[in-house]
Amino acid sequence: MTKTSASPLSSKTPCNPENLWQPERLAPVYFDDLRELFKLSEHGNWPTPNWLTDELRSYHNNMTISFEANEAFADDTRYYEQIIYDDKRVPTRTENWHDLFNGLSWTLFPETKLLLNRQHMEDISQFGLNPRTKRRNRITHFDECGVVLAVANPSIASALAEHQWTEAFYNKREEWGTHIRAFVFGHANYEMLLSPFLGLTAKWVSIDVNSNFFNLSLSEQYKQLDGELSEKVDNGLFSDKNGLKPLPLLGIPGWHKENCHPEFYDNTDYFRPKRGSQ
Repeated sequence: MTKTSASPLSSKTPCNPENLWQPERLAPVYFDDLRELFKLSEHGNWPTPNWLTDELRSYHNNMTISFEANEAFADDTRYYEQIIYDDKRVPTRTENWHDLFNGLSWTLFPETKLLLNRQHMEDISQFGLNPRTKRRNRITHFDECGVVLAVANPSIASALAEHQWTEAFYNKREEWGTHIRAFVFGHANYEMLLSPFLGLTAKWVSIDVNSNFFNLSLSEQYKQLDGELSEKVDNGLFSDKNGLKPLPLLGIPGWHKENCHPEFYDNTDYFRPKRGSQ
């Protein structure tokens, strides 16, 4: 997100090398969806908030959300979630990877993102801004670091839930892409994948699909997942303390050059056993 709820919006992103527009950094496989759907490699300069708004509405013409540069909110004392809820405007730092990825996540999962914002506001209205509720903490964690798993073979999801990493990632590696697939939701995940490291871990939620799902176009896949994910969220996903499970992202087949070898998964500092299973 652009900011924490309790702090004022910063008006400008400091200049540093991380904020240079370098679309070649999006070459790895885990950015494939963004390159395909948004043609980011064709941009000579940073995509703008106006471009994000146009992209969102081209995919979802009934959406009223827009993205606006942070400078427009320099004198606004409201917190981030409230601005979005009241105005349907998302404060967005320009020339900033984190906020670009947030805007792209809005385009891919608009119904879910709107619902997360509404649930933030429900809790704030009922319990106050601080301290944050447990549900708001889970919402934020997923918003930043979530992954949606489309699952046609439930045995793989079961293995992941039990931290049977070699079984799920290595023994079933041929089924990734045909019977299970990871769709990144969290914009902080995308930002960290620009400089991936062992230890990079997401929180996953599964959506059951049939095998025909993987024959749909990519945009149709995201639309289906967004609808089903928003239904899960509306039915209390983030009220459940066990609703989110860890996913070592670099274990996903093809997401690290060494994970084609079974011994890659022997690193228990990264691929941790489930508590109580040792």
